[in-house]
Amino acid sequence: MKYFPDLKNKSVIVTGGSKGVGKKIALSFAEHGSMVIIIGRDEDALSKVTKELKQFNSLCSYIVADISKTKEIDILFDKIHKIVDKIDILINNAGINIAKPALDITENDWDNVHNINLKSLFFCSKKVATNMISHKCGKIINIASQMAFVGYWNRSAYCASKGGVVQLTKALAIEWAEYNINVNAVAPTFVKTDLTNNMFEDIEFKKDVYKRIPFKKLASVEDVSNAVLFLSSNVSDFITGETIKVDGGWTAI
Repeated sequence: MKYFPDLKNKSVIVTGGSKGVGKKIALSFAEHGSMVIIIGRDEDALSKVTKELKQFNSLCSYIVADISKTKEIDILFDKIHKIVDKIDILINNAGINIAKPALDITENDWDNVHNINLKSLFFCSKKVATNMISHKCGKIINIASQMAFVGYWNRSAYCASKGGVVQLTKALAIEWAEYNINVNAVAPTFVKTDLTNNMFEDIEFKKDVYKRIPFKKLASVEDVSNAVLFLSSNVSDFITGETIKVDGGWTAI
């Protein structure tokens, strides 16, 4: 079902767009007729998803890049600008978690999580903003997490990085409002995907998560993508600096 007809023919960049939530976000835009470019490190996965995207818009494509490295971000956007002149929407979805007790987190663990979850998000946004400023419009949506608002076991680096995403969203929204650029975020709870299935084989962990969500279920990839579509469409033009929690009520308690 197409909810946002204004997204047709928009140019959309989705980092981490080959799997899980990122894949669903990319497909949701393509179903609306957007021209989507997905970014990731796994070329086989990117190629397969792009074939699905092309069923809706033949101009969809992918670029292989490791955005944890700022030099690769520069190269990435040189390639993007050869494909499309105007970037309408950026979805900063790429993210990782290294689940360890805080006392076991190494400097390398910390850097890996922050390089993907926060550093790459900033430098991708900076590159896109240069393009959007020249056109005096654009939408940037960052995928944060409910863990930006609550603590949880074995997620110290992740919580810190996602808390940074929420604050960075506010800072960029303030700086770029004069150029008519909206910067917002979506903060999901645990999402049911192939990537999280193994996690929930731990029965005690599953029970603990479910008891914290008033709806007593995980978020679906559609729940997240729908929030992203809303923030990307013209119905949200007066919203900026906000984070929509898609958490089933976890943080309301």
